[in-house]
Amino acid sequence: MKTRSILLPAMALVLSLGLAACGGGTTMQASTTTMGQELMDLEQSYKQGIITEKEYNRAKEQILDKYR
Repeated sequence: MKTRSILLPAMALVLSLGLAACGGGTTMQASTTTMGQELMDLEQSYKQGIITEKEYNRAKEQILDKYR
């Protein structure tokens, strides 16, 4: 009887912790790019005509602000 009174709460705890870890959460992903890489990618997009000069300048400022 004692085993049952300890085992039941322990099982409930394990089950609730297991369910709490399943889905529904927000995940964060670390950025592995550097400021230099972002600027080079941006410049490449501009040179290829993918973005306008105005878009290039705005995005460049955003990248620089992010790393200040």
